[in-house]
Amino acid sequence: MGGTLEDRPRYNNSRCFDPFPTDVPDALKQRIRIEAEALDTLRKRVLATHPDLTLTKLYNVLEGLREGRPLTDAERDIHDRGLVTLIRQHHEAIDTAAADAYGWGDEHRAGILDDETILSRLVALNKERAAEEARGLIRYLRPEFQDPGYRAPVTETLDLGHVPATPTGNVIPWPTSLPEQIGVVQAVLTGASRPLGPQDIARNFKGKRPATIRPILDALAGLGMARRLTDGRYAA
Repeated sequence: MGGTLEDRPRYNNSRCFDPFPTDVPDALKQRIRIEAEALDTLRKRVLATHPDLTLTKLYNVLEGLREGRPLTDAERDIHDRGLVTLIRQHHEAIDTAAADAYGWGDEHRAGILDDETILSRLVALNKERAAEEARGLIRYLRPEFQDPGYRAPVTETLDLGHVPATPTGNVIPWPTSLPEQIGVVQAVLTGASRPLGPQDIARNFKGKRPATIRPILDALAGLGMARRLTDGRYAA
């Protein structure tokens, strides 16, 4: 999402960034803020101390570290003077904190949160936010600047309009591997007496959000193991 400027894409804050606010505890926000500021300060200090180094050189070496390949002598020099290992540590801390902010921290730490999964979940989250905004609920990042007079509808909920499922007394542990996740979601859907929405299934798993469940339901529907109804619910 974005715009165009002559013959090239243009980043548009209101289209690319603002649609993705998320409810994040203040302590976690501060954790991300501290790591991001530390990373920015470190890079500025490195570049000021070594004028021959550039961000491109630093991040080419960082990519080599991530790939696990041996560094050349020139890259080793950049690594040592550019404090690339410290830069990498800050990035990893930011990645982990961001995953925690979205509720995906356990999967990130287990190494099973790939780019395709992240993209699918962000698309699903964007659809949820669009549905909320259509009903008048807007999750401003900084309401005091973006809309000081805004008041959320007092009767608004996060439910997308489906009949809520009765909370289960036995919360199912969320598996770490994708095949197991697909299996338990299918089991809940198969055992239900009526079609379920992602938020209904999410209630069966501690700490899971509908945005986590929806891509799995879509995968089951794509495999012919579930049916997606016109109202957004799924049936076995």
